[in-house]
Amino acid sequence: MMVEVSVSSPPSADAAPRGKTGAGAGSKSAATPPVLGTYGRVAAWLSKRVEVALAQVELTLPQYRVLGILAEGTAAASGLADRLAVRRPSITALIDGLVARGFVDRRQEDADRRRVELRLTPEGTSTLARADAAVDEYLMAIAGHLPDKDEAMALRSLELWARAMVESRQGPRQADTETTPVGPAARGTQP
Repeated sequence: MMVEVSVSSPPSADAAPRGKTGAGAGSKSAATPPVLGTYGRVAAWLSKRVEVALAQVELTLPQYRVLGILAEGTAAASGLADRLAVRRPSITALIDGLVARGFVDRRQEDADRRRVELRLTPEGTSTLARADAAVDEYLMAIAGHLPDKDEAMALRSLELWARAMVESRQGPRQADTETTPVGPAARGTQP
């Protein structure tokens, strides 16, 4: 299902997905005319804004994603490559750069000497915290251009996307009544 939105203005709360009519459309208007742009373009635009915020702490988006995953615990490079949907040689180069900067530490696993675990160093943890703050501040400043109600909705939608992404990694959809904590307090929800 694709819903088109304008990159110059967000979709209205009553915009219905294209092609959805009748009972499946709920109270959303099925007559909403298509507008320029897609959610993907807005997500890409937002991603670029995150990159701008990360420049303040001299991190790239891929580096930020790796640090966020490692904040959840140790990982092997192969697992990171799978989670980030990149090839293993790409993750090796990325990890090499983070190790060189003192943000990540490589250690051989005691149980299996062939396996190398990656861990955040204290400097990596500190850098990740500064990056989180810079990105959150930047996104809140952008959302601050909206009326208060829409600002809260825009920020809440990011929390919902985080939850959806975490749940999508866990397998088939669970009951709608279950809730998962999201937002700044539930770090480690990065894809």
